[in-house]
Amino acid sequence: MRIGIGYDVHRFSPDRKLILGGVEIPHEKGLLGHSDADVLLHAIADSLLGAACLGDIGRHFPDTDPVYKGISSLVLLGKAAGFVREKGYEIENIDATVVAQRPKLAPYIDRMKKNIAMCIGASEDCINIKATTTEYLGFEGKEEGISSHSICLLKERMSSDVD
Repeated sequence: MRIGIGYDVHRFSPDRKLILGGVEIPHEKGLLGHSDADVLLHAIADSLLGAACLGDIGRHFPDTDPVYKGISSLVLLGKAAGFVREKGYEIENIDATVVAQRPKLAPYIDRMKKNIAMCIGASEDCINIKATTTEYLGFEGKEEGISSHSICLLKERMSSDVD
C-alpha cells in the first residue's frame, strides 16, 4: 500500500470559468492557470503521482508546454491515473477537500465524484470530496483564490490483475 498527498492553489481571475472536479460552477470569477486551473483535480493528480513516486503534475504536464494551454484537467488526471496503473498500482481511495469561502460547492460534489470516477476508472464509492471555508481567514477567506488538498491510497496490483 502507498499513500500520496496533493495540494494545489489557484488565484481568482475575471473572464475565466470556474471549473472544479470537471464541473463548471456559476461564479463571477474563475481560476487563473495554464490549463483550466481545476485546483481539485490538480491536487488529486499530485496525490496519485506522489503515492506512486512519479513526481508531480508539473513534471508531467509543465505549464511551459503549449500542448497543455487551456486543457481540461480531466485529461491530465486521466493521464496521471494511467501512469499509476502502468507502474502496477490500483487506486484504493481518494479523499479530497476544496477550501473556498464562496461559492458553496455542496450542490456540485456528486457530479465531481462521478467525473473523477469515470476519468480514473474507479468506483464513486472510493472517492470522497469535501468543501470547507476558512471563516473569512487567509487568501481563501478573502476570496482571492481556492486551494485543495488530496490524499490517496494505492494498492499494488496482483499479477493476475494486470491488464
